[in-house]
Amino acid sequence: MEIKEVIPIVVFDDQCYSCIKFARFVDFITRKKITMTGHYSDFGIKIRNEILDESALDMFWFIDKTRAYGGRAALFPLIKSIFTKKIKKVSTIKIDEKCNHNCKTVKAVFARSSSLLTNSKKIDF
Repeated sequence: MEIKEVIPIVVFDDQCYSCIKFARFVDFITRKKITMTGHYSDFGIKIRNEILDESALDMFWFIDKTRAYGGRAALFPLIKSIFTKKIKKVSTIKIDEKCNHNCKTVKAVFARSSSLLTNSKKIDF
């Protein structure tokens, strides 16, 4: 699968309980108009190698035709795309229900949620 064929894309941490819940919410709100893939899926690894940089695993990413937005910078383009895109895309949410990192604790949820607000990046291509 070519990356440009499935844009827009949301790349999220598919080994984090909170991130999976966020991805499911985005997938539901967008009515599957945005391709969803995990950082650790085969397609996610391909995206990280071809488009993203070393900070890829620090945040979720929204990728459109011209730019990759990470973390806080991705929120506005993601919301904007919810209302503008008309094409249905393939949703590839890989869910790992076995979390070995205490992902469901209040502290973990707070840490992941706060990282959304503190991390921000844009990559042009």
